[in-house]
Amino acid sequence: MWFREFLGVAKFFVPGSSLAMALALAACGQGDQQQQAAPPPPLVTAITVQSTAVPNIIELPGRIEAIRTAEVRARTDGIVEARLYREGTDVAEGQPLFRIDQRDYRAQVQQAQAALARAEAARVNAASIVRRYQPLVSERAVSAQEFDAAQATLRQADASVADARAALSRAQLQLSYTIVRAPIAGRVGRAQVTEGALVSATQATPLTQVDQMSPIYAVFTQSNAALSELISQARSGGLALPNLSQITVRLTLEDGTEYGPAGQIDFAGQTVDPTTGSQQLRARFPNPNRMLLPGQFVRAHVTAGTIRDGISVPQRAVQLSNQAASVMVVDGSGTIQARPITLGGQVGSNWVVLSGLKPGEKVVTEGWQKVQPGQKVRVQGADQAGGRPDAPANGQRAQGQAGGQPAAGR
Repeated sequence: MWFREFLGVAKFFVPGSSLAMALALAACGQGDQQQQAAPPPPLVTAITVQSTAVPNIIELPGRIEAIRTAEVRARTDGIVEARLYREGTDVAEGQPLFRIDQRDYRAQVQQAQAALARAEAARVNAASIVRRYQPLVSERAVSAQEFDAAQATLRQADASVADARAALSRAQLQLSYTIVRAPIAGRVGRAQVTEGALVSATQATPLTQVDQMSPIYAVFTQSNAALSELISQARSGGLALPNLSQITVRLTLEDGTEYGPAGQIDFAGQTVDPTTGSQQLRARFPNPNRMLLPGQFVRAHVTAGTIRDGISVPQRAVQLSNQAASVMVVDGSGTIQARPITLGGQVGSNWVVLSGLKPGEKVVTEGWQKVQPGQKVRVQGADQAGGRPDAPANGQRAQGQAGGQPAAGR
């Protein structure tokens, strides 16, 4: 009897005890596995920031302007008979562009030629009278009064000849104006008049326009406040400003393409626009392939001196967004920190950092995508950054960075 009861109790308790023991053993096994499988801190590559002299590259919005622009206008009245050029092509200075009806002006030239011939004939007659009278005066065959009158008539004849010659020159000039020529060499635009149109020297609308395309100007503006800041930095010794003629400028086109040839600043405005608080600058660029067109918008990257104790970091270390830029910094305890920075220009494969970093700090260049702020990391390859750039400045600037500063050279 007691044996059956024992068996009943055993049936109830033994399986439960085995289950509890199995669960305890499984938990211990999982704990050991978790302890053994705990991953080490992620490995990142970092550089040690150092200060050195770096170019101070600033970005300014600009617009392309022709170095010379000439409106082609009629200088005489008449009907346009023909357009003598192909629209949108290059023309030489003095090349015929339009022909105006010449018939009336040819008649005026012929009329002036006849008037000149008449005046010259009158002069010949007056001169012959003076020659005949001159020996007769001493013989008292001709009075002095008659001789004086003959000389006066000769002088009047000379004046009439001069007047007729001037009238002929004027008529010939008006005839020459019937051929409208290019005032400068450059690219000619679309014709504003067609054959059969009546044009005049006083009309407001030009016949067409010629723009000199090479070299060409890029005109941009800088804020007066930014200019004052640059001057302040130069006076404090933090920035070395070059002469105006030594400032180089590079352009980025609207599609992001970098324009190849660099330009030089050739003009800095001496006044500040009271409505915008800005100052105008102008740079001159070669344009042999006509890639730059008047009216085109560009971004000007101006190398405005050298930052004596500047900091630069590799582009691959910088995280860019529409609003700001940041880097991952490893502090003394090996912990990741997200650090917002202000970018200047691009120098070779590096960004110039205007603020946000100090010399001696370690910036993650590889592996920052797999870490988060506050996470422990292991660092390898802590090389130095901020040394001599590995390529010349190309004048680019970070996207999304607010407002360029002015170039030097007031």
